[in-house]
Amino acid sequence: VVLRPASGSRQQDAPGAADGLALASDPGGTLNFLAMVENLQGDSGRGYYLEMLIGTPPQALNILVDTGSSNFAVAGVPDPDVTSYFNFFLSSTYRSQGIEVTVKYSQGSWTGVLGTDVITMPKGLYGSYTINIATIFFSENFFLPGVKWHGILGLAFFSLAKPSSSVETFFDSLVRQAEIPNIFSLQMCGAGLPVSGSGTNGGSLVLGGIEPSLYTGDIWYTPIKEEWYYQVEILKLEVGGQNLELDCREYNADKAIVDSGTTLLRLPEKVFSAVVQAIARTSLIQEFSSGFWTGSQLACWDRAEKPWSLFPKLSIYLRDENSSRSFRISILPQLYIQPILVIGDNLQCYRFGISSSTNALVIGATVMEGFYVIFDRAQRRVGFAVSPCAEADGAPVSEIEGPFTTEDVASNCVSSVSFHEPALWIASYALMSLCGIILLVLVVLLLIPPRCQRRYTDNDVVNDESSLVRHRWK
Repeated sequence: VVLRPASGSRQQDAPGAADGLALASDPGGTLNFLAMVENLQGDSGRGYYLEMLIGTPPQALNILVDTGSSNFAVAGVPDPDVTSYFNFFLSSTYRSQGIEVTVKYSQGSWTGVLGTDVITMPKGLYGSYTINIATIFFSENFFLPGVKWHGILGLAFFSLAKPSSSVETFFDSLVRQAEIPNIFSLQMCGAGLPVSGSGTNGGSLVLGGIEPSLYTGDIWYTPIKEEWYYQVEILKLEVGGQNLELDCREYNADKAIVDSGTTLLRLPEKVFSAVVQAIARTSLIQEFSSGFWTGSQLACWDRAEKPWSLFPKLSIYLRDENSSRSFRISILPQLYIQPILVIGDNLQCYRFGISSSTNALVIGATVMEGFYVIFDRAQRRVGFAVSPCAEADGAPVSEIEGPFTTEDVASNCVSSVSFHEPALWIASYALMSLCGIILLVLVVLLLIPPRCQRRYTDNDVVNDESSLVRHRWK
């Protein structure tokens, strides 16, 4: 297993990189950003994936790009829902570590065995790199019918890596071995296009920097609140220009993250309910099926009719690097009223690209398709810029505006108590250990023979009214 560097050391940026950024590339060197343009395929319904060559001789697989997890894993056995898998028996450079690992997602899970092998990317960095790879031998609701990818590339921080945060992540390995800046950027081009699962839409994953041709206007940055998921701070939401007027902590309950592996924009239940009510109130549709909002029904219109004019735009305010300022990213209905099915010759059916969540606000593909998103790990920030591919009928479907003052919101909208999964397990084990020690002491006390106990005088007899009985553990 390739272990990450000790926590006391910090990765050095590549020579010549300014503040961890690489804004130009050398076609003869490791980095060539233009070669990475349009290196993704996919769509918002089934995710975006990158072709990768794994092992010796190389086996070509499509790997889903996921900024909401930290493991690199590929199908390691035949599966009815995947067209290819990594046969590690055929790779002379594969090394199994015999360590079993299980990863659970909001939908689906897999179990595999950790090992290492070499990878190359035809439309990525030059060269081959030794990477930790989990070969999946069992999965449940992970590989779905019709998907065209065969594994997952987790690009979040090492603290989410399984089975231990000491296992070096894919991107940390690239930063160390290829000596590239600790930054990557992502463009997904499915705005306004049918959610078909055909994998015909494009996108770009730029490793090591920013490609200027993939955005227009300025890049607006918001700080990364904690390095596990790409957790950000959301200050408020607007529907049709009207503030939802919720406590800003509701938007961050219990976290707000940027996750390319999530299909929809997911909102905490209270926020979701407020957004649906505001959209229904603002839209030009009088009576609308509740099943459409919950995702159980589609809404259909004549193919010649464009329903997007009936719905309002949705704006999300993020805290700027200057904490006294904010900026907003806005998506038009073309991004959250998504074409998904054609019935006959005349009907086009759409789904609602927003859903409720019990534990997070997730800026998923529904929003990310409107923007070029920069994951600047070196400077602990996430950047947003308007993506030129986010257009429908020749018109932009996303906007960025700012700066705005933050005088009308709290100085901190993120709860100070953060229940990370590793911390939660540690706390659970600590509490169980404490309870076990207390129980053991009580058992020992109960088993001490009476002759070994001290004789009490009349002045210190312990009776049923004493504090010992009233505060006894139950």
